Amino acid sequence: MRGFRSDAQYCSFCGKPADDNRFLVAAPGNNIFICDKCVAVCQSILDQKEHNVDPIEMGDVPSPREFKAYLDQYVIGQDYAKKVLSVSVYNHYKRMSNKTPGTDEVTIEKSNVLLIGPTGSGKTLLAKTLAQKLKVPFAIADATTLTEAGYVGEDVENVLLKLINAADGNVQAAERGIIFIDEIDKIGRKSENTSITRDVSGEGVQQALLKIIEGTKASVPPQGGRKHPNQEMIEIDTTNILFILGGAFVGLDKIIEQRTAERAMGFGSNIGQLTEEERMELLNQCTPDDLVKFGLIPELIGRMPITVSLKELTKADLKRILSEPKNAITKQFQASFAIDDLDLTFTDDALEEIADIAIKQKTGARGLRAIVEKLLLDLMYEVPSIKGKKQLTVTKDIVQKKVIPDVSTLLIDQKTA
Repeated sequence: MRGFRSDAQYCSFCGKPADDNRFLVAAPGNNIFICDKCVAVCQSILDQKEHNVDPIEMGDVPSPREFKAYLDQYVIGQDYAKKVLSVSVYNHYKRMSNKTPGTDEVTIEKSNVLLIGPTGSGKTLLAKTLAQKLKVPFAIADATTLTEAGYVGEDVENVLLKLINAADGNVQAAERGIIFIDEIDKIGRKSENTSITRDVSGEGVQQALLKIIEGTKASVPPQGGRKHPNQEMIEIDTTNILFILGGAFVGLDKIIEQRTAERAMGFGSNIGQLTEEERMELLNQCTPDDLVKFGLIPELIGRMPITVSLKELTKADLKRILSEPKNAITKQFQASFAIDDLDLTFTDDALEEIADIAIKQKTGARGLRAIVEKLLLDLMYEVPSIKGKKQLTVTKDIVQKKVIPDVSTLLIDQKTA
């Protein structure tokens, strides 16, 4: 299409002719035109329609049982954590949908969640899968990259910008999204005593997080980075944003153990030799005072009324994670290789060996993909160059690198010839 400026041509929308302040755009192949003014009006109507978000209806929010059933498809184990999160998210969106005007109405507080669990136990996956089920914007932030305003690093408000970007710039949609902040334990104070020096990435960040977690109208720089005078800001209300905080909290079990004093103290005691069941039992007895001793400020703990502990994944859990979830790692590689006409399968002992490697590396479920990716790297390099139907069974010997698959033997036609 091209622009026109002629008195003989008129905008088909407003009926006004082209002039020095009005340009016409012609539709291809006919005598229909639209002026730049009408284009701007149409764009504003489209923008307004795009940014109108329907209110939350409880009929659209799954029940806690439905939430957990959905989580079961993607997350292996952690049944207690899935149940707690399902109830928490359901109550949060029930709170949002049950807004009736009036001065005497009861205000239901937000049910923000604190997840305590070792790396690779599924904290991020749980939060991400919940957002996926609700079809709401979801953003992940790392607490260790945040600093107090005025210092080098990311302002806390940049967490909100990630959510706005996840909502494609729709602030109204972002205002009912979910934010997961990981590594929250890494910004704990080093002691319960308030330091006389500035704490750039510890207590200061916790203080900065307080307002947005509790609910406030925050001003966010549209391009991220630091705020500057006279800079245009994006206004966002965080009242209905659900915050899920996560961290490994290494050593928290020892703090709880000292408080409960259930284990023997003194010479010959077994402190530090907790079994996984004992550690989980201790973490489930966690109180706000224990978190304060660990380094979180009381005000932040008060904004996280729900605390749930995730257990460390066993070899059996990791083996199931490899093959059972809807988007299991092995299923992803099978689908990828199928595009190159390769039928990929894994033996049971191969899966067990991969899980054993992850246990030794202490990476949890997070390390499984890297292990499989490294294992199949040479195949991913060679297979696309081989035409025809192919098949491969990954065995324990292949995982242990006792056997290296010969790409030339993968062709089914060669085997049956």
